[in-house]
Amino acid sequence: MKNFIFLSPNFPENYWKFCRELKNNGLRVLGIGDCPYDNLHQELKDSLDEYYKVSSLENYDEVAGAVAFFQNKYGKIDWLESNNEYWLERDAHLRSDFQIATGFHNEDIPRIKYKSKMKEYYAQAGIRAARWHLVQEWNDAKAFVDLVHYPVVVKPDNGVGATNTFKIRNDQELGFFFEQRYKNHDTTQYIMEEFVRAEVNSYDAIIDSQGNPIFETGNVTPMSIMDIVNDQDNSVFYILKDLPEDTRQAGRAAVKAFNVKSRFVHFEFFRLTDDMDGLGQKGDIIGLEVNMRPCGGFTPDMINFAHSTDVYKIWADMIAYDSTLKPTGPHYYCIFSGRRNGKNFKLSHEELLAKYGYAIKMHCPIPDALAEAMANYMYLAIFSTKEELDNFFADSVANW
Repeated sequence: MKNFIFLSPNFPENYWKFCRELKNNGLRVLGIGDCPYDNLHQELKDSLDEYYKVSSLENYDEVAGAVAFFQNKYGKIDWLESNNEYWLERDAHLRSDFQIATGFHNEDIPRIKYKSKMKEYYAQAGIRAARWHLVQEWNDAKAFVDLVHYPVVVKPDNGVGATNTFKIRNDQELGFFFEQRYKNHDTTQYIMEEFVRAEVNSYDAIIDSQGNPIFETGNVTPMSIMDIVNDQDNSVFYILKDLPEDTRQAGRAAVKAFNVKSRFVHFEFFRLTDDMDGLGQKGDIIGLEVNMRPCGGFTPDMINFAHSTDVYKIWADMIAYDSTLKPTGPHYYCIFSGRRNGKNFKLSHEELLAKYGYAIKMHCPIPDALAEAMANYMYLAIFSTKEELDNFFADSVANW
């Protein structure tokens, strides 16, 4: 029996479904987390063969001790995974230390976590990317701005989501950025990029051990996550009914360039909304960043609703069998609409359910850890046409 360690299996809370499908496929599923066992959802308890509680997942020695315990008790560890951006480096460190052959190791981290390194591999894939600069001092940053012109975007070179991401429009805002950096003794390495007029299109895929996709889809984020976070706005993105061919080709090229094997991935691209000198014409695909894990939150459920499938099972099939059965059900658009607390919406929660109950597949509060980028209450709904989707989003976030 193969041994699979799932790190932090209780967060996001829907990740118990990955564990369930692993167990259904005959793997021994071993969980490591900082949540007390009695507080785990029963579905997760039923999906684990054993659970080891640590006081903090941030404590590497303690987590390594848990891995050693499982290794001594059950033998060779075949897989270790969290499917979580925050723990990618922790996963790689543990695999390296315990000689777990599957997955990324310490030497792989720079190209999959540092945005500046990602640019090199996008270039190898033949995919253009925005011009960039690693921020040091005012003079070099201002020289880059003079080259690409305002606005520019500044974010951590190794960061998660849109945290500490800023759109800088003029010298005054650039000066304020440096003032705050010095004031707070911020040692973060920031990357500065030219601002791209675009919407974000993703390539979401499950890749086999040979680097070939066994499932592909994609989503569109018409609003900037950076603006949603900084402006405390509502949020929206949607799974496409069908993946555009140019996104598919760009995604597959990036998979090869980044040497991705046996993973669920979420690659982000810009689709230009205007012609931009040096980048391309309206509608072109431009590289943004790669994420070597599923798109966050409830996106796996959205993919299931959109494509009449089960990506938790497809991923577990990839782990167990390196293949899966191709989904054959109907396709839809699936939208995520996130409402921010404190806004005066035209349609109450009850009125929205009454009008769109036929299409809404799930609704619930968003965990605080995800609320910064996703708002506070979410609705997932499926529609056959883009027009229906647009009408639902307008109704779901309309204010008095």
